[in-house]
Amino acid sequence: MGEAMSTGARLAEKLVRDGQPAIAYHQLGGAAPGVLFLGGFMSDMTGAKATRLEAFCRDAGRQYTRFDYRGHGQSAGRFEAGTISLWRDDALAVLDRVTEGPQILVGSSMGGWLMLLVALARPERVRGLVGIAAAPDFVARMVAGFDAGQRRDLAERGMTSRPSPYSPTPYPITRALIEDGRCHLLLDRPIELAIPVRLLHGLADDSVPWRVSLALAERLASADVRVSLVKGGDHRLSNAADLDLLTATVAEICALVSAGRPRCGG
Repeated sequence: MGEAMSTGARLAEKLVRDGQPAIAYHQLGGAAPGVLFLGGFMSDMTGAKATRLEAFCRDAGRQYTRFDYRGHGQSAGRFEAGTISLWRDDALAVLDRVTEGPQILVGSSMGGWLMLLVALARPERVRGLVGIAAAPDFVARMVAGFDAGQRRDLAERGMTSRPSPYSPTPYPITRALIEDGRCHLLLDRPIELAIPVRLLHGLADDSVPWRVSLALAERLASADVRVSLVKGGDHRLSNAADLDLLTATVAEICALVSAGRPRCGG
């Protein structure tokens, strides 16, 4: 875990793994439960939600970790080589080797899918979840919207592209990403997690429909699941009021876990 790498104003630590790309991360020490932030598709750990949560946890004296998946931000590797399995494994490596004690996972967009997969893999470590425009199963919805040209590109070249309002260049989408993602679909079955879950979603989200959060709430086994819909809220939920809602929600889950509230079954 120990090497440092320059990020301009700060230094990021680097999690070095045999045969795998190094993962860049920032961590604050502090009280449990810790908070682990999982970013979205083609995003990085320098965004408004990740850094606002860091400031919140610093003020609260709470452990906090943010990181970049392989092929994202300051981490090594090629984005096009990534899959849901590999990015889940990156998150698991950070959870296992960087964080300590019980953790609250906060997942944004694709990170909301990955937080569920990580919680299912490490139920003894993960004590609560906060999703921000959580996007479980997004590859299936994305493929359903492909046009004939994109489908032909996938079949012939193994890759296509998808325009994004958040990037001047289209996102590369590989056949490997889609096929691997189909192995991790969650919304077609009960999700056996018995921990508090909070889902935040903007009603004006044009990337992930807000009804995805309702479907996820229905699938979760936990009895302690709440969905907060933000009128006028976009996909990022990064304005001042949205960030206040995020930190208040994380504070609520941390308080529940700190108080020793029992896990909630269905």
